[in-house]
Amino acid sequence: MYDAITDVEDIKVGHSTDFIALKGCTVVLFEEGCVGGVDVRGGAPGTREIALLNPVAMMDKVNGIMLAGGSAFGLEAACGAMDFLEEHGIGFDVGITKVPIIPSAVLFDLPVGNFKSRPNKSMGYDACKNAKGGIVEEGCVGAGVGATVGKVLGMENCMKSGLGTASIKVNNLIVGAIVAVNAFGDVYDDTTGEIVAGALKPDRSGFADTIKLYKEGISMGTNPFAQNTTIGVIATNAKLNKAEINKVAQMAHDGYARVIRPVHTMFDGDTIFSLATGMVEADVTTVGILAADVMAKAIIKGVKMAKSMGGYPSYRDLIFRKEDI
Repeated sequence: MYDAITDVEDIKVGHSTDFIALKGCTVVLFEEGCVGGVDVRGGAPGTREIALLNPVAMMDKVNGIMLAGGSAFGLEAACGAMDFLEEHGIGFDVGITKVPIIPSAVLFDLPVGNFKSRPNKSMGYDACKNAKGGIVEEGCVGAGVGATVGKVLGMENCMKSGLGTASIKVNNLIVGAIVAVNAFGDVYDDTTGEIVAGALKPDRSGFADTIKLYKEGISMGTNPFAQNTTIGVIATNAKLNKAEINKVAQMAHDGYARVIRPVHTMFDGDTIFSLATGMVEADVTTVGILAADVMAKAIIKGVKMAKSMGGYPSYRDLIFRKEDI
């Protein structure tokens, strides 16, 4: 077990990262195809191919999920994944070729780094080339390289975040999560109830506490940078149908709510995809409960693994002494 979504057998993860522009994408692949679902809770989503995941839609399997930065521009990365998989004969067989099914979601990170550079077709292709099982790189990489959290007081008072992954095993059942944490709200450690990353007071004396500010009557107004979005994937080796795996995605949002406050706002496009590889008999409620727990854990890891970049301080800088890093 690697404490990663790749603990689910045959799941691969690949990143493509531009560390200068601070833009990137992350692909989760199951090349043989698996049952997919999705649940969108935020008010500002950027997505592709999610209608196919509806239980009443024809398509019963997907080949992977693309997560990317770059706002709606980043949806182009999925085209590169399609090229890669088609070249390898992977996808839905339509006779003359195979059409890869790669649903996608993006987060808004344009203010971080160079907004003119976005995840594109080439980066999506490279992410697939880099995809592998085993250890998954976390923090400021792939879709998480431009991620930030805590934007109620503007970008000048937010913190750097990143990408995290985690897994849990109960008997033969495995549930894994991967998530790029780019929330409008603050991130809490659900074991202590304390904020670990979020909006900072302008004098850097502590956390501003977004919920507290709203209770005191603060108004966001029309902040043009109040566009965020946390995007993630749940994978399990359970045997589930489309309706059941969509329910898992729905329940996994409880993981968001446990550690991100506020969450699912009009400034977020919070989206969770779910994948079932069909290896182990399992109850959908059990899988959903584990999915919420493992998603919360992955979010915390995404914050704690992040490094300061682009002028945005990270958890490591604010919480640990330098010798502890």
